Amino acid sequence: MLTAKKKLNTMKKTQIHEKDTGSSEVQVAVLSEKIAELTSHLKKHQKDNHSRRGLIQMVADRRTHLKYLEKKNKARYNSLVKKLGLK
Repeated sequence: MLTAKKKLNTMKKTQIHEKDTGSSEVQVAVLSEKIAELTSHLKKHQKDNHSRRGLIQMVADRRTHLKYLEKKNKARYNSLVKKLGLK
């Protein structure tokens, strides 16, 4: 489970401005944290198919946000991918 403190730290690293909580960069960063935590959970509990379905949905949602960001602003997309270590 992603704690509020961990979520805030993740958001602060990728914010565009001080009150930014919903930009694509922030959403991708938060989703990446959730995906990492859920992946470690699924390594321990292989038969948890309900959580696996949620993981697949989160990965698809992150991919959608990344495609949008790549289409709208290639420079911000490249910096985010480099910062988060994706791809």
